[in-house]
Amino acid sequence: MRYTKEKNLAIILIAIGALLLLGKFIPFLGFISGTIMSYLIPVIMIAIGYYGIKRGNALFGYIILIIGVLSLLSKLAWLLGPLLAIGLIIFGISMLRGRGLKRY
Repeated sequence: MRYTKEKNLAIILIAIGALLLLGKFIPFLGFISGTIMSYLIPVIMIAIGYYGIKRGNALFGYIILIIGVLSLLSKLAWLLGPLLAIGLIIFGISMLRGRGLKRY
């Protein structure tokens, strides 16, 4: 049996479908599959939007891409907030030490 891109995609889709189906019957797997899908769907939307832009359908591609990026940003807000705070603290400390924005 030769492996092609279509067969690899089919195997991935079968695995995701099996995980979702098992998640309906086993509560622990339901939690895992729900968590995975909440991040996977925006990533898939970003990929579809990028593919649409590359294929020449820019309007559809940008709409899907923007929706996917916004969805993913909302899912990762728990991580982006503390990273922004750490960045601001480091930038403030560097300004106090005199190594802030250099003007030429």
